[in-house]
Amino acid sequence: MSLRRPLPFLSFLVLAISVIASVNVTAQQWTPEKRGSDNIRVVSHIPLGPKLSVSDIEISQEMDRPYAFVGRMVYGHEGEKGIDIIDLSDESRPEVVQRWRIENQDLHLGTGGMDVKYFKWNDRWYVVQSLQFRQGGPDADMGAVVLDVTDLPDRIEEVARIRTPDDPGGFHNIFIYKHSNDRVLLISTGGPYAKVHDLGYVVEGRADEALVATIPVGPDCSGRCGYHDMYAGYHPDTETDRFYGGGTGGYYVYDITDLENPALIVSLTGITGVRSGHTFTPTPDGRYVIAETEYQYAPLRIFDLQPALDGETTNINRPISAWTADWQNLVHNHEVRWPYVFVSGYHDGLQVFNMMDASNPVTVAYYDTYVGGPAYDDRPAMFNGAFGVDVRNDDGLIVISDMNTGFWAFRMDGFLGWNGESWGMPDISSAQKWDKGPGGGR
Repeated sequence: MSLRRPLPFLSFLVLAISVIASVNVTAQQWTPEKRGSDNIRVVSHIPLGPKLSVSDIEISQEMDRPYAFVGRMVYGHEGEKGIDIIDLSDESRPEVVQRWRIENQDLHLGTGGMDVKYFKWNDRWYVVQSLQFRQGGPDADMGAVVLDVTDLPDRIEEVARIRTPDDPGGFHNIFIYKHSNDRVLLISTGGPYAKVHDLGYVVEGRADEALVATIPVGPDCSGRCGYHDMYAGYHPDTETDRFYGGGTGGYYVYDITDLENPALIVSLTGITGVRSGHTFTPTPDGRYVIAETEYQYAPLRIFDLQPALDGETTNINRPISAWTADWQNLVHNHEVRWPYVFVSGYHDGLQVFNMMDASNPVTVAYYDTYVGGPAYDDRPAMFNGAFGVDVRNDDGLIVISDMNTGFWAFRMDGFLGWNGESWGMPDISSAQKWDKGPGGGR
């Protein structure tokens, strides 16, 4: 998370003022007695531990595997480093059924568990928990642990640890993508590029061969470059696999159909108020992208890639609109289920906005999971509260991980599940279709 303040700031204030006009003010009448909008219902809530000990979240898309996976970290002196697995068989009474923790907790320096994703390979189910450990303790070169979770809720088994000796410090963010060539790929942060590991190799005991590709940070990056977050999805119109990354200088979209030769499609750089990209997610058709950058007052910016996709330009530097929950705060991770965008908003909790009109996004629902409390010792107070968000497509269950208050599950009136084709869109989101193709996107 970057705290550098971008310039010119006056130009950014013009954008920030326009954002306020995009927010549905009626939906934002929060009071201590009314923490959410009338169309949001709390299904369940589990406190998970000490302050600042909860990181990202992933929910299994399969209704017969009703599990959520929550990363566990340590910021300060409390908490444990690893992952919690929550059974949602009875969604109103969820239960933590399994925990994995790194051994010798005190010796492992750093935050520990960050991003978490799951996948299927040869009829078995696995979870990848990204890890970050500093030098001075063990496993500074370990980026992630892979757990076999096929036999949940009864047992889990560690099957592999992914190491990157040339780039110590671990993986901050990860994304798992079923490529059109049927390989299941782990894309991660680290070094002056994104690393691509073949997870089939990893679980088959060939971790040393698993690094199969790297994706550069733009065409001209030199020095200390890198990605913060990423997404990959299939693009049906061109039958290509595409990578979307936020990092040094802004945001980048690559064609990764040929993994050994990633080709830059469009860059988004020179954007007022953006020195470094953060979370970066396309709509199912790949036309619009929602882009975050991590500093107080920063909204989510929405860009139209069509001029670049039509060959009119190779760089886009102006958003068509922006959205935020509260201009004084900062919105964080997000999941796109067109026309909705589900947001984990730090101090603003769960937020949902509608971008059917991409030039005028409108807030449609919210629930505040943040109840106050201390922030990071070395970061401003806004970096606290709702961290991760995910959506189960089959039935519309929404989950949030809050750094202090733990696990939350919600339902939104009228949102009973998601399939892109119902909206005239490709049925593609961050959720993967492990037994279908091409591209595996859902």
